[in-house]
Amino acid sequence: MNLDQLKGKTVMVAVSGGLDSCTITHWLTRNNVEVIAYTADLGQPDEERIEDVRDRMLACGAREMILADLKSEVCQAGLQLIQAQARYEGGYWNTTGIARHVVVAGMVPEMRRRGISVMGHGATGRGNDQVRFQLATQMLDPSIQVYAPWRDPAFLQLFRGRREMIEYCQGHGLPIRVSLSKPYSTDANILGLTHEAGELEDLRTPAHRIEPGMGVFPAQAPADAEAFTVRFVAGQPVAINGTAVNAYQAMELSNRIGGRHGVGIGLHTVENRFVGIKSRGVYEAPGMELLGQCYELLLQLVLDRRARRLFAPVSAYVAEQVYQGYWFDTATQACRKLVDHFTSLATGSITVSLYKGNVSFAQAVDVPHSLYREDAASMEAIGEFDHQDSEGFLGVLGVSARVLNTSGQVSL
Repeated sequence: MNLDQLKGKTVMVAVSGGLDSCTITHWLTRNNVEVIAYTADLGQPDEERIEDVRDRMLACGAREMILADLKSEVCQAGLQLIQAQARYEGGYWNTTGIARHVVVAGMVPEMRRRGISVMGHGATGRGNDQVRFQLATQMLDPSIQVYAPWRDPAFLQLFRGRREMIEYCQGHGLPIRVSLSKPYSTDANILGLTHEAGELEDLRTPAHRIEPGMGVFPAQAPADAEAFTVRFVAGQPVAINGTAVNAYQAMELSNRIGGRHGVGIGLHTVENRFVGIKSRGVYEAPGMELLGQCYELLLQLVLDRRARRLFAPVSAYVAEQVYQGYWFDTATQACRKLVDHFTSLATGSITVSLYKGNVSFAQAVDVPHSLYREDAASMEAIGEFDHQDSEGFLGVLGVSARVLNTSGQVSL
């Protein structure tokens, strides 16, 4: 869609209350487009008072401001990523990618209730978010059209980047909170912070250029280690350090504990965007990293080698699907069903030690589906596994090993 097609209509715009949101909302209203702004409260650590977003958007001309509390939803989605161990290239936990799907899932019902058929967003035309917004929206409701100002020639004629938007907002007295001196951009929710652009585009800029918003760098972490215990029941964290938690509380507490020890702070990666270009990001996700590593330790106990062989590619595939905007499609739904079976086995208490960014195994107890048996694995006693039983096993394996040599297929 373009501006001419939009004039005289109502559009619901996904906004964060930042520079792009303020500029787009004001520009649209000045061009005879009625804007209903939609912001999801995702527990953004960089937004001290989420209600301030409402004030800014109404001041920029929005007819209505919807503030939806989706903290529980985004935390539950984050736990689904942990259950799938769905990290994208370089270890990124898809914190921004999954949040876009959660936002769209919240917006679409609001649009239906109000009879609005156009959804707008401020994602750039060279990034991944435009794909996520577009695909998620049209999968959930094919009748909805998507408007992206950063792909509209009329918008691009006026705004080539941050400088023009800042000048526009300042010229119209709009309540923006940014300046040209900001060294990079940040996207935030309770699952993590993603830092990119600006100085971070230069690979001579180290990851510690960012100012952490969810903790400290490992070098600044305490000199003493701290124990952390999480109880999972069917893949869901139900208690941390003996205190009962729901999805939101588990993420909030894990963020706080992991962040102060530098866990998951300052991850640098150069990844492949879906649009075909490389992008450099620096990530923070202390809660996701801490719970994710604890969950992996639990999976080591309950998955045998065949299950692990199946889980690994599914895990990588789900990560790619989320990153590229396909969280709701058929393939991801099928993968999630498979992961759910493994998740049903993931019950147990894992204790780790946190020290300057490191998460070290300390203890695993009460794991009813564990395949690990000390008596079978022991090197100290025969137990259930008699060493002599391996003679026949190795004899069978040795047949094919010898044939490889006699057939000339082995060379030194």
